[in-house]
Amino acid sequence: MRAAFPACLLALLAWAASSEGRVVGDDQAGFAECDAFFYGQLPPAGFPAEQVAKICQKYRGEPRFATLYSTREKVPLFAAFRYTGGDPAGQEEQQEEEEARWLVEPQIDDPGNDHEEMMPEAEIGESLEHLGRNQALMADYVDSGYERGNLNPSCLHKDDHHIATHTLTNAVPLSPSFQELWHWEVEQLVSHSLAPNCQNGKDLHLLTGAMPSSLKVKDKMAVPKSVWLAACCDNGAETWSLGFIKEADVESRLEDLTVEALEKKLPAGTELFKNHCGQDRQDPKKLEAVLRSVKEVQAKKPGKTCAKKPTQSKHTQTVKEESGFLKNLCHFIISPIWKLVKFVCYLICQLVKGVWCLLKCIVQKIFSGVCTFIKGISIALLDIFISLARVGVSILNGIAKNIYNVLMVTYRILSIPVNLILDIVSFPFYTLGAIPGVLKDIASGIGGAFLLIINAITSLVKGLNHVVSFLASKILPTSVF
Repeated sequence: MRAAFPACLLALLAWAASSEGRVVGDDQAGFAECDAFFYGQLPPAGFPAEQVAKICQKYRGEPRFATLYSTREKVPLFAAFRYTGGDPAGQEEQQEEEEARWLVEPQIDDPGNDHEEMMPEAEIGESLEHLGRNQALMADYVDSGYERGNLNPSCLHKDDHHIATHTLTNAVPLSPSFQELWHWEVEQLVSHSLAPNCQNGKDLHLLTGAMPSSLKVKDKMAVPKSVWLAACCDNGAETWSLGFIKEADVESRLEDLTVEALEKKLPAGTELFKNHCGQDRQDPKKLEAVLRSVKEVQAKKPGKTCAKKPTQSKHTQTVKEESGFLKNLCHFIISPIWKLVKFVCYLICQLVKGVWCLLKCIVQKIFSGVCTFIKGISIALLDIFISLARVGVSILNGIAKNIYNVLMVTYRILSIPVNLILDIVSFPFYTLGAIPGVLKDIASGIGGAFLLIINAITSLVKGLNHVVSFLASKILPTSVF
């Protein structure tokens, strides 16, 4: 028993430190690092964008699958994952432990809380005021007649991927019989038909989802009216895709159909895979081979499922009872110690965070003060320089104006005698220059008078001649002339 305590302590510490899931903010596109689980790293389109939480489900610090969780219906709408290969033997050994490993996501109910990873509901206690406001809890399944049905089936995975599926944000309420049948069908389809025809799942992208109905468990969780599965295989050269849907009834038949036909049964505008899983590179022959394999699986009779508990012998039960007692004892002793360690670590982190914020604030204040001081000095020096420049320009402008005024006065004083002298000196020249003009005018006047006299005499002679001729013509006979 002494050797069991260190092992229990290490196992508990490792488990508590490694289980995590991150709620992706609305301001961030896609599902962050969990985009790798989607074909072409593009999540499905057409699903509600409000009252949902995008969760990147992680374990041991590594992304395991992605979930779109409805905070209104309290169930996941779809899960995106890759096939990692089931391990039935290991699952049977881990099943009893997994019953206590169902985790909740504190960030869904309170985004501002200090819990940044998924954790068992019992460990949250009263640290979260509104626990269960936006998600389902373990108590919602008690005496409800429904089981927690993994949307991402645990039987398709092994090791850490298998453990990571046991979160309440990956569970929908299913009747026990339907849950067993659905998980068996999915496990058979993926492991015996889909994965073998796609490099054993290497190039296979899987989506599972649930269509919520109006029926609710304890007036909280929506019971699915149908569940569905979509597969897309792309090896780089060619692709094929296939869809499945099943009404939430044990007697219902699992229907295989194209992805396009499946999308028409989902909310309007739904597109599950980017470019319809490389529709231009679809291989009809490969799809036909997959369908033949699917028909063979559908013809099988249901067997034991990963959701069904195996039968245990008395020896096995005794061993597990002892193991359970040791685990409970370890949990009873170590849980308070672990909580104390977490509380101390939290205080240290808060102290470091507070000191860092204080130092950061002080540095920012000092830097801001220095910048303000330098800015003030710079502005003052610049103002002084501008003022000195303006004074210098004003002085030079005044000196220039005074010089101009002196020169103008001097010019005006000197210009008076100069003009007088010029007028006196130029007078004889103007007088002598006028004599020829005067003589010319006198000669013109004399010549004009002489010509006028000659014209007058000539006109007088012509007039007398006309008078004599007229009188002669009247007095003397006409024949004489």
